[in-house]
Amino acid sequence: MTAKTRQTQSFDVMVLGAGIVGVSTALHLQRLGLSVALIDRKHPGEEASFGNAGIVQRNGFVPHAVPTHPLTLLGILFGRSSAVSLDMATVLRMLPWLRHFHAAGNARGVEAYSRAIAPLRAFAVEEHLDLAHATNANRFYRQGGWLHLYRSETAFQASETERQYARVFGVSYREMSAGEIGTLEPGLTAQGLRGVHWPESCSVSNPGAVVDAFWRGFVHDGGGYFRADAMKLKQERGGWQIEGERGTLFSRQAVVALGAWSADLLARLGETYPLAVKRGYHMHYRPLSGASLSRPVVDVENGFALTPTDNGIRLTTGVELAERDAPPNPAIVKLAKRRAEEIFPLGRALQEQPWMGSRPCLPDSLPVVGPSAKIPGLWLNFGHAHDGFTLGPVTGRLLASMIAGKQPFLDPAGLSALRFAT
Repeated sequence: MTAKTRQTQSFDVMVLGAGIVGVSTALHLQRLGLSVALIDRKHPGEEASFGNAGIVQRNGFVPHAVPTHPLTLLGILFGRSSAVSLDMATVLRMLPWLRHFHAAGNARGVEAYSRAIAPLRAFAVEEHLDLAHATNANRFYRQGGWLHLYRSETAFQASETERQYARVFGVSYREMSAGEIGTLEPGLTAQGLRGVHWPESCSVSNPGAVVDAFWRGFVHDGGGYFRADAMKLKQERGGWQIEGERGTLFSRQAVVALGAWSADLLARLGETYPLAVKRGYHMHYRPLSGASLSRPVVDVENGFALTPTDNGIRLTTGVELAERDAPPNPAIVKLAKRRAEEIFPLGRALQEQPWMGSRPCLPDSLPVVGPSAKIPGLWLNFGHAHDGFTLGPVTGRLLASMIAGKQPFLDPAGLSALRFAT
């Protein structure tokens, strides 16, 4: 390359990571008049933002819990659970994290989580639709909410805390009998099921295409997109520098929005966070006999979701506790498919191999959104756990306002990095 093509380009902010969190952050920074470089080693939206169930949740005020029932634990240990699967060596390494995660699920922890997450969920659908309208992504969005299914009365009653908090925060829902489930979704085999319909949530028919549309809107409006390895970020006098495929990039501020890879970069910069990874899979199927779904459906006890997409019915699995970069485990999808076909005729697979991705999770199930606890000019937006797709546009707007020195539209205190500072 010539010296001219390798010259340094300067921006106000560089955003590391082009999943929905990073792209949304870049879009909002751009709206506030800042010049932005969005950086990733892949095409935008190819990691966890690509493979989720495509739900924008208005509900969800209770964090995921560690299973404690003896029969449930035995099922997990012997590989008979489609909700949780594990690699024992990974679990042993994660024991300190799991203890903190379990402690955060007590009554006080649930209360703290609900108070921090409720303002984010209140804006989630609105923020998605705002960005969708601005980037011509409206066609992927649909109303109609999503449906939670319970195969036992015990499981239905165990979910009452979630409905209790929904009543506190004014989120509507409808409890449903098997007959009502069958009327709402005739494609389901609903006999013996209980359900809860959450109508204020929305969903999308193609999560990866949504992120791609957001990114194209960002670039169309003058944003810079660059291929580079975020791990090569260097702190320079007055800012940050990274070598990209097309030259050197410099900015005064930098945002870490690398999802499950965020802790790797931060550790290099001298900042440690208790970030763990929960892996998940998806496959697409063509339903038998013309069966269809009109909204996402989640089997709460078995941990899988079924979502109608542009590419057939997407089956997303429960949680796998394994090393982030370990080989995929195809048995997980096979077990989830068997359980799913008890309630819906999935039919033949439309892809050769399952997709696999990693969810970045902190022990209190809340993301870190705000300035670094130690490093001036470094900003954080990661750790969204199961809610990256839902919350990306909200936390992107929140962080952008903080970087630009504007009054945040909601209180970010509960998401501060300081809660993990030592």
